[in-house]
Amino acid sequence: MAVNGETAAYGSADVSLASLAEDPHPHLAALRTQAPVAWVPAVGGWMVTGREPASAVMRDAGTFTVDDPRFTTARITGPSMLSLDGPEHARHREPFTEPFRPRAVQASFAGSVGRETDRLLDGLLPLGEADLRRQFAGPLAAVVMAEAVGLRDVPVSGILAWYDAIVSAVDALTRGRTASGEGAAAYTALRAAVAGTVDAGREDSLLVRAATGALEVHEIASNAAVLLFGGIETTEGMITNARLHILGTPGTDDLLRREPEVLDNVIEESLRLEPGAAVVDRYATRDTELAGARIAAGDLVVVSLAGANRDPAVFTDPDRFDPRRRNARSHLAFAHGPHYCLGAHLARLEARVALRACLDRLPALRLDDRSTSSPYGLVFRKPQRLTARWDVRDAD
Repeated sequence: MAVNGETAAYGSADVSLASLAEDPHPHLAALRTQAPVAWVPAVGGWMVTGREPASAVMRDAGTFTVDDPRFTTARITGPSMLSLDGPEHARHREPFTEPFRPRAVQASFAGSVGRETDRLLDGLLPLGEADLRRQFAGPLAAVVMAEAVGLRDVPVSGILAWYDAIVSAVDALTRGRTASGEGAAAYTALRAAVAGTVDAGREDSLLVRAATGALEVHEIASNAAVLLFGGIETTEGMITNARLHILGTPGTDDLLRREPEVLDNVIEESLRLEPGAAVVDRYATRDTELAGARIAAGDLVVVSLAGANRDPAVFTDPDRFDPRRRNARSHLAFAHGPHYCLGAHLARLEARVALRACLDRLPALRLDDRSTSSPYGLVFRKPQRLTARWDVRDAD
């Protein structure tokens, strides 16, 4: 592996996996100031922190591919739309595309998202406090994604257990550790549930419709895992981080009650500051140059979505949460290019409905600072707990 002789000037040796998990933003800013593409020994590859080169990498699947044996998610779930490029990527993705287009999402899911949001809040309202991640955002995302892929006979608790195990396994591999057997066991259970759904032949199941096309059952299972756990992770993180940003910024709740139309921009601004997935991995297929860095064939190229989203060349005062930021939607939280997140429109719908319901139904909502944590994670970033309180007597 070729590393150019100028990398020592980047100061990247001071960047550790622990610092990237705990609070990556100062380290990413320091890297970006010195070079938007820098070799970082801790990750064993190049880290891209500038928005322009980040976009370039994700657009160019011919030079920067996901199709590599080192790709962590594929090591747990097998090949899928997430880990393939070119014609094979298109073959895996195409059967799932139509149901996730904006109009289809609105028609198919708006009602069920609203009903499930109200059902969850009905159970929480009398309590006066809750962990809005584990008791609200996570279960909402799991129910919606189970419906989206057609796993209606699997308990939400089971889906969330699979999700936790698979995410933990991917995170362990990303850190260079050995994944426990729990991730593989969870995927085996998911694959069996997918096979059962396909065998049942339910016409309203996205999985059954995919089975009538060009995909085998094991391929449907791999893509179902990507959709299911990507959908849960993205949406749970979106709702939790946005709720934290809103509650942590004085006056934002009042602004959203006076001007409800600002909510969509608040969601985009929260995504910009803390994307659900902080990084995406690519592998160089040939020797190339990117923003002055000489990258060798086979090198790992880690695109820091968290870094690109705070590039001061694009976003003024990038570390500030600004509900009215004009270009908030210019973020890359859902990636870019052929691997743009398939479920982005559904995730936005869930976040919009969930956050609006919290504003309307949980009066005087406030953080419990004693048990709420800051966003944490090397790949998937969100608070471990988001404990909030509200006035039970006034709750609707």
